[in-house]
Amino acid sequence: MDRSRNGRSAVTPRPRGTAAPDGSRSAARARQRALCTAVAPAGDEHLAELGELLHTAGVAVVGELVQRREQPHPNSYLGPGKIRELKALAHECDANLIACDDELSARQERSLEEALGLPVVDRTTVILDIFASHAGTAEGKLQVELAQLEYNLARMRGLWSHLERLGGGIGTRGPGETQIETDRRLARDRIAALRRRLERVKRTRAVQRAERERAATPTIALVGYTNAGKSTLLNALTDAHVGVRDRLFHTLDPTIRMLRLSGRPYLLTDTVGFISKLPHQLIDAFAATLEETRRADLLVHVLDASEPEERLVAMKHAVEQTLAEIGAGDGPRLLALNKIDLLDETAREELRLHHPEAVLVSAHTGQGLPQLGERLEAELAHVLRRVELLVPYAEGGSLAELHQLAGSVSRQDTPEGVRVNALLPARLAARFARFAVASPSL
Repeated sequence: MDRSRNGRSAVTPRPRGTAAPDGSRSAARARQRALCTAVAPAGDEHLAELGELLHTAGVAVVGELVQRREQPHPNSYLGPGKIRELKALAHECDANLIACDDELSARQERSLEEALGLPVVDRTTVILDIFASHAGTAEGKLQVELAQLEYNLARMRGLWSHLERLGGGIGTRGPGETQIETDRRLARDRIAALRRRLERVKRTRAVQRAERERAATPTIALVGYTNAGKSTLLNALTDAHVGVRDRLFHTLDPTIRMLRLSGRPYLLTDTVGFISKLPHQLIDAFAATLEETRRADLLVHVLDASEPEERLVAMKHAVEQTLAEIGAGDGPRLLALNKIDLLDETAREELRLHHPEAVLVSAHTGQGLPQLGERLEAELAHVLRRVELLVPYAEGGSLAELHQLAGSVSRQDTPEGVRVNALLPARLAARFARFAVASPSL
């Protein structure tokens, strides 16, 4: 992650020496060394998470500074006294980058850079940089590029005023279109083109979703804070081989796999992780991806149980807030506390006491997965309907489809055909109505 003074990408030479996280010198200094800063009320700390984001982006953290105030300074984010303190601390820690834990306005960013003489990045820039480095599919790259362009559009600077186009005759002399205006026009054109391409992606997803809805298979979406272990849980439940790494925002594109519980099929979706103060540009750009979350029959909220209780509550709140923003806040939900293999029995009992509605699991060791499967079936019982059918022997294909959709069925061979008692997705019950011998009951 490189930023020059003017906010554009730049490649800087590798400096000699080193800066360890505590600011000391060693043999192999990190190329980018960030000093983290934030404005927060008393007792409100966010810099640990910003440090994790910077680490994921490949930047070393060499120091921290927090100003206690209710709101950031409107012009310079920090107050004048704190800026002087930050400048001295940056020199002492040998920092070559300032990272702020909030989204800065263009004015705040310019003011800080001019006062400190160092490049300044905000939380949104760091998250966008991580998304750009982790995007692997064509759709993911389009979504990230759109988010970056929308974020940077208001931050373009007039660096090329000497390239103004002047008129060449009477009535045409004037400044013409400056380079910054040209840059902004090109950026707006690119944004429009990306939106059109993503709209085509959305239509393709709609076709795929229509095929899944025609099969009426109940859908489950794994949601949660980034790095909570959602992909590992998907692999454990479905025997999939989705890539897993211990880093923030490893999964950007939704992954859908078939899950079978008691022989009945369900669709399990792994979604992009959330984080507190998730940039709204990302929510807008990933609208097609997040559509899978909105349409799920059940949301499984995965939390990292190894985090301290205060942090656990904060992460849970951040995810619920993001779900509300994307229109998925009212759907049925099941809480799964993952990574219990990192806790002793006393800590697990405390979790059960504080979160009695949750299922405690370890996607890594398999602990609690059978209980999770039982809870999933119970939570999705409302999308199923019990039917009693008499299927003629000549309808062998329909009987096979029943077994495929309902899993285990109760059947009895009679002279007229096979009498079947089964639970089916409610949306599919009408497909077999011609075989009904009794009114379906719940």
